[in-house]
Amino acid sequence: MVRPANGGGKPRQVLSEVNGDQEPGIRVGSGSVAGSDCGGFEFCKEGVEALLNERKITKNMSLKEKCDVRQDYIKRLRMCIKCFQEHEVELLLKQEQDAKKLESAEKRCGDLEMLMSQKEEELNSIIMELRKNCTALQEKFAKEESEKSSALESLTKEKDARLSAERSHVSVMEELERAQRECSSANEKISSLNDMYKRLQEYNTGLQQYNSKLQSELNQTHEALKHAEKQKAVVVENLSNLRGHCKSLQDQLNAAKTSSNETMKLKEALASEVGRLRLDLQQVRDDRDRVSTQVQDLSTEVSKYKEWTGKSTAELGNLTTKSNELEATCSSQSNLIKKLLEKLAAAENKLEMSDLSAFEIRTGYEEQQRVNSDLQLRLADAELKLVEGESLRKKLHNTILELKGNIRVFCRVRPLLSDDGADNEPKTVSFPTTTDNMGRGIELLQNGQKHSFIFDKVFVPESSQEDVFVEVSQLVQSALDGYKVCIFAYGQTGSGKTHTMMGTPGSFDDKGLIPRSLEQIFESRQTLQNQGWKYDMQVSMLEIYNETIRDLLTTNRPGSTELGTKQYAIKHDANGNTHVSDLTVVDVCSSREVSFLLSRAAQSRSVGKTQMNEQSSRSHFVFTMRITGVNEGTEQQVQGVLNLIDLAGSERLSKSGSTGDRLKETQAINKSLSSLSDVIFALAKKEEHVPYRNSKLTYLLQPCLGGDSKTLMVVNVSPAPSSLNESLCSLRFAARVNACEIGTPRRQTSVKAFDARFSYG
Repeated sequence: MVRPANGGGKPRQVLSEVNGDQEPGIRVGSGSVAGSDCGGFEFCKEGVEALLNERKITKNMSLKEKCDVRQDYIKRLRMCIKCFQEHEVELLLKQEQDAKKLESAEKRCGDLEMLMSQKEEELNSIIMELRKNCTALQEKFAKEESEKSSALESLTKEKDARLSAERSHVSVMEELERAQRECSSANEKISSLNDMYKRLQEYNTGLQQYNSKLQSELNQTHEALKHAEKQKAVVVENLSNLRGHCKSLQDQLNAAKTSSNETMKLKEALASEVGRLRLDLQQVRDDRDRVSTQVQDLSTEVSKYKEWTGKSTAELGNLTTKSNELEATCSSQSNLIKKLLEKLAAAENKLEMSDLSAFEIRTGYEEQQRVNSDLQLRLADAELKLVEGESLRKKLHNTILELKGNIRVFCRVRPLLSDDGADNEPKTVSFPTTTDNMGRGIELLQNGQKHSFIFDKVFVPESSQEDVFVEVSQLVQSALDGYKVCIFAYGQTGSGKTHTMMGTPGSFDDKGLIPRSLEQIFESRQTLQNQGWKYDMQVSMLEIYNETIRDLLTTNRPGSTELGTKQYAIKHDANGNTHVSDLTVVDVCSSREVSFLLSRAAQSRSVGKTQMNEQSSRSHFVFTMRITGVNEGTEQQVQGVLNLIDLAGSERLSKSGSTGDRLKETQAINKSLSSLSDVIFALAKKEEHVPYRNSKLTYLLQPCLGGDSKTLMVVNVSPAPSSLNESLCSLRFAARVNACEIGTPRRQTSVKAFDARFSYG
């Protein structure tokens, strides 16, 4: 529907009056078009065709009547052409608006489809995670059922033993006089069996309660899975509605194109009518020539009459009058022909202008097509430059990190706590404010003597977890670029190592380096997918406890004997990668999955209470993520490894107050950290032999300390005056680490198949 130019919503019923004759309104298409300059005329397709096919009988009309009819006909044709031009302009504006609406709708539909695909991918990952949890719960339930059945079998055996004991008791009572000692021993055995029977009953009750709890968790998991499926169905329905809306807009555009084609046909019809008018004008010219010939013949006859017959003066006057009338008629017809010629010239000019406008529109359309082609070429060029810029960014980024040093050392001082008891004591830790050492220096005051240290970065007690991660994020990015990266926390017990690496559970602002690194990796993976990169990631977690490697992701329970007796071998290959045999490796797709694995590993990690800390880490925790990236567009392949390590606390035996198992754990921790110091000293002195094999920790970290890895040590310091000696030892060790030089980091660009072992390089 094409609206009138004056903006009216309803078609107007108007009749045009020309020289007293009423003609019906002419409408274009199925709707009305009333132009503001058309004198109130309305046009439709049938009216225009009737106007073009109109042939009035002018056979018996005089020349003046014929001219009046032709003038009226030409006037209506001019109005029709004028309204057609206005309609064509409105149609072009409508077509442009429809094109813009369609383009915006297609863009909005594309954005919604992308959003829906992202939402669907997230829902699929959640469903996958729920299914994995459901499978694990089912396996756990089956295991508990098997244990329950075994307990029932043992209970049946105990009952049989009790019956046999009762029978022996009866026989013993009959022979009490002869075997009193045997009777007393039998009674003791019966009492012990009764106690065991009671314990088995209690264990059976506990198993039943645990079984009901597992069943309720399984039901909750199924409900969450159904809810996720419903959300997915709603998203798919919304997408189908948007596609229907896009289809309706496309139909409107097709209708507008059809109306434009009908208008072009009408224009051709008008052009043919102008040609017919030219033929009629030629016929009028011929009539004028015939009348001129008749006038000349009459003049000849008058002269003949004067010469031959000599009629009276009255008859001659009549003939003269008739001749004058004929001459006046010829003159008026000549003027009318001139006017018709002028109108025809104006119509031809308007037709030429219409043709020129159409040509300009076609030219503009072709120019727009050329602009679109140019923009597409520029877009392809920009995408190519974006890929080249990303490659250059990676190169410059890793060059900057190499210039900063392959082994970098950060120092972090935790805030004073209420348990430190340092309210009335002077501060022992300060930070220089000079321009050169600001943010890099730390000073300790011991017995009036000041000890100064300079590191790559020093974080004051007021520094947040986000401040620390900003400095570390560049190294995390290197793992995605195909480098081996190692970040480990060192310091005495209670200095904040685990808080720096893991953070506070359940707190968004206090998340540690490990959760924030995982979020950055998965966010960068999502961004790099637009550049053609696809990444696969695998995770493993272990701890070194009493010089023994323990798998923290194994399906065996912490109390099982297999967890403590299974041996894990450390091996290095020719490419500088470290493998731990039989270690559990898990494929991950989101940070949620890794967070679940971290919580699972934290429950299995060895912790204990000492005089330094209520929950002290009694082992070295090693988190490893292997990253494999492939870019099909550039045929580039990278392999990166990210090692995040939380070392056990270092303190003297007299300071920790450990005894028994805690004493043994402290001795093993100090031995491994002492081996780490020996390795650092050997590297600093550039000795030929570096004692990596003196400890499982140093042997595991060999590629990080002496290979081609990018390594960062975060030394954590307690500001409490009671911890001054331990803090001074930690800072001296960190200074030696900062002075070490290792090999140049090497980017892993070859794709290798994963096996059952996992690389820690």
